Amino acid sequence: MKIEVDADRCEGQAVCVGLAPAVFALDDDDEYVRLLVDEVPPELEKRARKAVDKCPMAALREIAS
Repeated sequence: MKIEVDADRCEGQAVCVGLAPAVFALDDDDEYVRLLVDEVPPELEKRARKAVDKCPMAALREIAS
């Protein structure tokens, strides 16, 4: 699974970081979320999907790999 971050929507609230810290991190300025992986490993997919669903700004989406 792959995830895309919409930088125009992201406000860096870091809900996704809390839910899947092996997949997401805040950038150096703590303003936007960045991905730590190109493709989410199978063992982290459940947490990553939850992060996508819980993003308060709907800035994350799963894309076809």
